[in-house]
Formats: sequence, structure tokens, C-alpha cells
Amino acid sequence: MSRLSTYPSQVVQARPFIKWAGGKSRLIEQYKPFLPTDFERYHEPFLGGGALFFYLAPQLQVEGKRAYLSDLNPELVNVYRCVQSEVEGLIDRLAVHQERHGETHYYEVRSQLQTSPLARAARFIYLNKTCYNGLYRENSKGLFNVPMGRYKNPKICASDLLRAASSALQIADISERPFPAVLDHAKNAGDFVYFDPPYHPLSETSKFTAYSRYRFAAKQQSELKNLISQLATREVSVLASNSDCPFIRELYGGFKIETINAARSINSKASKRGKITEVLITA
Repeated sequence: MSRLSTYPSQVVQARPFIKWAGGKSRLIEQYKPFLPTDFERYHEPFLGGGALFFYLAPQLQVEGKRAYLSDLNPELVNVYRCVQSEVEGLIDRLAVHQERHGETHYYEVRSQLQTSPLARAARFIYLNKTCYNGLYRENSKGLFNVPMGRYKNPKICASDLLRAASSALQIADISERPFPAVLDHAKNAGDFVYFDPPYHPLSETSKFTAYSRYRFAAKQQSELKNLISQLATREVSVLASNSDCPFIRELYGGFKIETINAARSINSKASKRGKITEVLITA
């Protein structure tokens, strides 16, 4: 696999506009040595905060390449589509949330489901910016249930950041679909796929494997590994991230595994947050 050079920066650099558990913004520098250069299409089936896409976007735009971004979470997909095509209307709605923000407003917004795409997207971003730890969690009925966070002045309406993200997303096809659907588009050596699934738990007491009502357990991890094997037979370039644990290392025993340093940021006890290792799998 050939390597990716450092990309030129934009005047306003696009970057993740939402908080996302396990976001990769701080790990990009460690990812660079393992990114391919000779691809035509970029695919990210577990979109989340989209940190790697936003890093790659400037060069993809310059070279006229396309990105295929997807996730199983319909609310997240709706947010990206609204940022892509209706960013000014979204900014207007977020400005209202910024003005009205407080405990009463937070729990009113959390309890009220919206129907229009723009209202849903504004609700999602507002709750994301003001909930505890930026955590996305749903109950079994698919209802967002994270309590309000303790932020003195959260930046709810980041208009410049949203506009930069909208510009970057003009090269993207954004869809709601499960990760195996990547096989429909990633077919040969011209494709590069990055998988950032919910991580396998490091222990029985750290089973935070579902950011929504859709469970991602050992069975799904094995399905992902088999999918990566299929892509490898097509000569598709693959990069996958996951937790550094015996299960993942054994599962990907036939692949090249790199170890990187990360930080654990989700834990109810501050004393248990800190430096950990993660793995990058390449194919």
C-alpha cells in the first residue's frame, strides 16, 4: 500500500461539526503513514464525526474524486444531508437554539420529536452540543435519552464550521445503509474504505458497543472482518480501527496490525480516563 502525503490546508479547514464518541480528529497524525495515495473513490460506512473524510476532503476536491459516506443511524445521516444541501437554513435554526439554551429548553427539545429534515438536524446538533459528553445514546425505542451536560457557554451555532463542512460535503454521496452495502460500490483497486465501527469492549464492564439501538457485538465484528477479507480479494485498500484487545487481535490474525496511542474519554469515573492503545488493521 502506498502512502498519503500531507494535504494542503484550506482557508477555513473543514472538520467534524459534531462531537462523537471515539472521534478520530486527534489520531489523524498517526493514521497518515497507513493511508493510500492511489485511489479514486473514498468510502466511510461508519460515518460518525467523519474526521478522516474531512481530512481527506481538500485533496479529494482538488483531484475531482468522490466520497461515499454512510451510517445506519437515520438521524445522523439526515444531519449530514442538511449540512450538505441546506446549511443556511440549518444555521438559522441553530441560532434560535443558541439563544434559548438552558435546562428547560434542553429537556423540551429532547422530548419533542421533529418531522421536517431541517428541524430534526437542528435538534440533533443542539442536543449533541449540549448533552453530557457529546454522547449519542438511544433507548430500545430509538429515543435519545442522554442528560444535559454541564457547559457554561456551549458553541451551538458554529456557522463558519458548518459552511466549511458543507463545502467539503459537496463531493459526497450520503446514504443510510448498513456497512455490508459498501460492497455495492467498492469494487477494485480504485477504492479506499475506512471502517470505524463501534469498538469491541476491552472488558466485560466496558461494554459500550451501541451508540444507538443497533447492537454491534462479537457477531458483527466477525461479519466486518469477513467483509474486509472480501474487499481484499478485490484489491480494495482498507483501513480499519478498533480496540486493542485479544479478541480483535485474534480475529484479524491474518492481517497487518499496527498499534497506535489514543485516549479513553468515555467513563463515568475521571480516574479511568487516560491513555490507551488502539489497533489499525490494513488490507
